[in-house]
Amino acid sequence: MGLLKQCEAAFGSPDLYRVLGVRREASPEEIRRGYYRASLHVHPDRAEPGEKEEATRRFQILSKAYAVLSDAEQRALYDEQGRVDEEGEALRGERDWQEYWRLLFKKISVKDIEDFEKSYKDSEEELADIKAAYMDFEGDMDRIMESVLCVDYTDEPRIRKILEKAIDSGELPSYKGFVKESKQKMIARKRRAEKEAREAEKAKDELGLGGQDDLKALIQSRNKDRKKEMDDFLAQLEAKYGNNAKKGAKKTAAKKGKK
Repeated sequence: MGLLKQCEAAFGSPDLYRVLGVRREASPEEIRRGYYRASLHVHPDRAEPGEKEEATRRFQILSKAYAVLSDAEQRALYDEQGRVDEEGEALRGERDWQEYWRLLFKKISVKDIEDFEKSYKDSEEELADIKAAYMDFEGDMDRIMESVLCVDYTDEPRIRKILEKAIDSGELPSYKGFVKESKQKMIARKRRAEKEAREAEKAKDELGLGGQDDLKALIQSRNKDRKKEMDDFLAQLEAKYGNNAKKGAKKTAAKKGKK
């Protein structure tokens, strides 16, 4: 499966700029910042144990998108022809994408995630992302909640209020999927989120963790086997596709067309 198809399957769009959440005219530094911001959302270190494999897969795809757009020749090819050189240096199969990330940025920490979430929530950036997700998914709250960074089901009333205000003012169109969403769908979404939360707590209990340092302890325990898990996962991808290659977000989404 080529990179563009992988992006569409993992992030809902084959557009590399949308995946990184940057404008097509973005500068190299803007692209780098977009990659860093999106990587905090999907980095395997913040995934629960049962979600690590999927987080690793999405993190690898995100990193490949950045590798293409950060390479002048690859970016020019993509901009001009809408394709990527799957055999080029930027996408070479043997690359360890987590090591690649570490070479670009300092090692991710709990404080990095917490600081980012504090600065992002209720910011102009989050507001723009919520509206962009609404447009991208035509008011589908399931996908909006998966797409917007740093949210969980407790944020839904806040996000819905933001969107309703924008619709009332005429800034956003009134999509039927949003304004007439069934109660059954709302309840199902809440149950899924609550189930994920229970599973996360169970995982912490099984690891014997508790107290305020849960997240830090989880990350430290995962780091021990990170490289082996990466190698195992790459082997699975190679067997499946013929080459080597985390509230939803909890959130899938990355960013699908923000900016």
